[in-house]
Amino acid sequence: QVQLVESGGGLVQTGGSLRLSCGASGRTFSIQAMGWFRQAPGKEREFVAAIRWFGGRDAYADSVKGRFTISRDNAKNTLYLQMNSLKPEDTAVYYCAASEVIGTMTFQNRYAYWGQGTQVTVSS
Repeated sequence: QVQLVESGGGLVQTGGSLRLSCGASGRTFSIQAMGWFRQAPGKEREFVAAIRWFGGRDAYADSVKGRFTISRDNAKNTLYLQMNSLKPEDTAVYYCAASEVIGTMTFQNRYAYWGQGTQVTVSS
């Protein structure tokens, strides 16, 4: 089992920045990739960004490309999401997820472990 705990959410104005963190514990040696997903009120959960745990290859949703940066610190078993130029449409609960499989990182069903989520609210 892998346990994930997110932090760093909050309220920010349009154009502002936030950095989310996700600490992993447990069977961290089995992690192949980690990602961020988000769910806005009344909408389905969607892919935001993901990164290979070894090698660092990353992927982004078109809606956040150029504004968000995903990174990881393997030594600390921590995943980050730097969010810049935030927009009201970025408002959502952001979830950290971990995958033990190698393959496409953008599909939710690739991820077996999920955090509880952290709220990000961008005011206009």
